[in-house]
Amino acid sequence: MTGTPRTTPPPAGTGDGSLCLVTGASGYIGGRLVPELLDAGYRVRCMARSPRRLRDHPWADRVEIVQADATDPESTRRALEGVRVAYYLIHAIGGAGGFGETDRRSARTFAAAARDAGVGRLVYLGGMDPDEDLSPHLRSRAEVGRIMLDAGVPAVWLRAAVIIGSGSASFEMLRYLTERLPVMVTPRWVHSRIQPIAIRDVLHYLVASAALPARVSRGFDIGGPDVLTYREMMRRYAAVAGLRPRLVVPVPVLSPWLSSLWVGAITPVPGRLARPLVESLRNEVICREHDIARYVPPPDEGLAGFERAVSLALRRVREADVATRWSSASVPGAPSDPLPTDPDWAGGSLYTDERSRPVDAPPQRLWEVIEGIGGERGWYSFPLAWRARGLLDRLVGGVGLRRGRRDPRRLRIGETVDFWRVEEIEPGRLLRLRAEMRVPGLAWLELSVSERDGRVRYAQRALFHPRGLLGHCYWWAFKPFHNRVFGGMCQGIARAAERDGDAPPSAPAKSRNGRRALR
Repeated sequence: MTGTPRTTPPPAGTGDGSLCLVTGASGYIGGRLVPELLDAGYRVRCMARSPRRLRDHPWADRVEIVQADATDPESTRRALEGVRVAYYLIHAIGGAGGFGETDRRSARTFAAAARDAGVGRLVYLGGMDPDEDLSPHLRSRAEVGRIMLDAGVPAVWLRAAVIIGSGSASFEMLRYLTERLPVMVTPRWVHSRIQPIAIRDVLHYLVASAALPARVSRGFDIGGPDVLTYREMMRRYAAVAGLRPRLVVPVPVLSPWLSSLWVGAITPVPGRLARPLVESLRNEVICREHDIARYVPPPDEGLAGFERAVSLALRRVREADVATRWSSASVPGAPSDPLPTDPDWAGGSLYTDERSRPVDAPPQRLWEVIEGIGGERGWYSFPLAWRARGLLDRLVGGVGLRRGRRDPRRLRIGETVDFWRVEEIEPGRLLRLRAEMRVPGLAWLELSVSERDGRVRYAQRALFHPRGLLGHCYWWAFKPFHNRVFGGMCQGIARAAERDGDAPPSAPAKSRNGRRALR
């Protein structure tokens, strides 16, 4: 991140040094809200089920991080002690089922804990609540909003439609559909009217909500200046991105389930996340009021229109300067068991594939190759096999390879690399990835650098803990390909490090607190 001055100053009246709690700080919105609150003059405490996932964020040394689960009253109550403003940014979208009940339980627990802890204000960011039959996703978010308003604590429920910003799931869906399909056969939801809002304006309202008078306890619709159909959004996106006009042919036969499969096949957004997003597009989501303007003035440059928001987001993407992504949040149901070599692991069968080789290159150069793995650079072996595995994963409802990575050069704990998630990173020494593809068991991949007697060595270890007979069959069925895939990967990474011409460009300079002028 650069030290460029911010273009949207913090709203007047904020920054009194009071303590704010942010839930969901590892997610898309929360990860961007934290530095905004810090820059506005607030103290920030982040609540996380796994605090280590926040360790590598550029603002981590400026905040207090506490471990708590929103479904656990005791830990949540402790996390809220001394807090004046609590931001609730938790949502279970994309789960295998029953996410509404999970949302309801977490929201009730958090709201009760906030009341008991004497919190001065709750702030919740949810979806629009139109007067019509809501999709399950919007219905769940509306229910959480009402729980917050009924908590017995002054609360603000900010209701937004599609958020346009680099790395948001809605933006990625729009971007890939438009860029990859010059001709689209689309369902009826492309005619639904939507009032999108830029991520920078969402953050503006979130920060300002901390300073609202205690008498203000209600919901507010927030949106940008444009009301568009999804079809118009695709057309305007193409114009901003310099693409030829897209031909959109709506048809009445694509159900939300079929639409989600179509979106999942074209975009990085997996089907189980695409489905609730697509189902929500059947609802008209436009602002019915703009009462927020009575309490919070717009940013100095005004609310960003759709084209402006897309232009800013695309600039971020092209400069590989995306602060957070939709995939930053954990995949519901993803494994969280410890690595099998940890002392508290319960044991059981464990298959390993270990390889290493000396590398005629400086250790830093080898580490650059390791940290840059995946995404556009790929996996340095048998590309067809990796693509086939990614396609198979998408077909069975997994995340596949298309999630890519947030930054082509730098990684941090908790973010995704294709169908892996970074579980541990020790800069210059170790990268451990946990598999999030669909497999009958648990899988990890470790890549490491060591130096001894003046020689640099690359080591690689794949581990698989099978689940039942199917897990054992899975390992042995793919074992004949290991030498080609894992062996080729070991050699490919070493060779890439030894080729000086392959060195990636230096990463852009970043300030200590990670501020950027654009979002």
